[in-house]
Amino acid sequence: MPVNLSAPDPLALHAVAGLRIATTMAGIRKANRRDLVLFALDEGAAVAGVFTRNRFCAAPVQICQRQLAAGHAIRALLVNTGNANAGTGADGLARTERCCAALAAQLGVDAGQVLPFSTGVIMETLPVERIEAALPALIAALRPADGAAWADAAAGIMTTDTLPKAASRQLAIGGRTVNVTGISKGAGMIRPNMATMLGYMATDAVIAPALLQPLLQEAADLSFNRITIDGDTSTNDSFMLMATQGAGHAPITSLDSPDGRALRDAIVAVAQQLAQAIVRDGEGATKFITVTVQGGRDEAECRLAAYAIAHSPLVKTAFFASDPNLGRILAAVGYAGIDDLDQGRIEMHLDEVHVVTQGGRHPGYREEDGQRVMKRSEITVRVDLRRGSAETTVWTCDLSHDYVSINADYRS
Repeated sequence: MPVNLSAPDPLALHAVAGLRIATTMAGIRKANRRDLVLFALDEGAAVAGVFTRNRFCAAPVQICQRQLAAGHAIRALLVNTGNANAGTGADGLARTERCCAALAAQLGVDAGQVLPFSTGVIMETLPVERIEAALPALIAALRPADGAAWADAAAGIMTTDTLPKAASRQLAIGGRTVNVTGISKGAGMIRPNMATMLGYMATDAVIAPALLQPLLQEAADLSFNRITIDGDTSTNDSFMLMATQGAGHAPITSLDSPDGRALRDAIVAVAQQLAQAIVRDGEGATKFITVTVQGGRDEAECRLAAYAIAHSPLVKTAFFASDPNLGRILAAVGYAGIDDLDQGRIEMHLDEVHVVTQGGRHPGYREEDGQRVMKRSEITVRVDLRRGSAETTVWTCDLSHDYVSINADYRS
């Protein structure tokens, strides 16, 4: 069961003008499930993306990067689940290009204006014929990007997720209402070394296209680059931001302007909600864990320590068992790679409980206090390195028996 997470309410998801969405069943891996999603953009929209740093990236990632680098005016995003089209070589690239060309022909756009995305099993041939056969029904299903369309798309991109994930915000810019809505998927193979597994966010804000990429990168760094479930970086991670330019206010030409900062805050808030939803729905997760490391000389060393804690199987299994074996956390900080760390300065709290002071057990700490906290469904670990003013936070979950079972049976 996901940790304090429920399916999105379509009524709480704001419509984005200038965007249409459709889902359909293509039978890519399993029958009778929505596994093909289309985002269709009106002319004049701007699109930015960040992608996995896994060097064995999937064919659709390679083609997305190529299409965006070429400066094509993107008009459509096509997403399939059930097959990652990764580890498929030249044939995988050709099949992805064939999907783009087929969709472009039916939409009346160029193939370079289509961005492809895939998620699912690696090293299996993409059934392009099934996708092509489903395109007429998919295009016929296009409808304005209202809350119900977003909710359907969130369900359509799921793999091992137990719930769809969506988030939305509204703000006012220049007297006009601006909407920001997004969806994401992911539950395992999660350590997005850039972004998320798959994430799509759209806004009708009017913004200079050149600002979209730095805005998206900052949002990714503050959200999807702060989560981990199992420390594995996927071959297919993609996080996209679409700006339809339809809200009717004066264009945002600087992210440092009041309007730029307001839009940035809304986009970061949606991205963080989507990223945390992935952790809450982690495969087999029973606990949502916030890890904050403060007192570092810079943010990079805080991140090293935070991820060492969040990635540790020993730490994560202790949380699953509600076992306050908290020396495992100190051990992770010690091997994080901060070479001149002074262990005699370390402080650590587990929620409100002061566990460690000056590198050793706090004299007031009692095992029953630690166990009381460990039984909670949401827990915060706070480590103070006491060597500077930098800090960072990452989000993770515990590691349960079900995680092993889900991944052992993934292809069956």
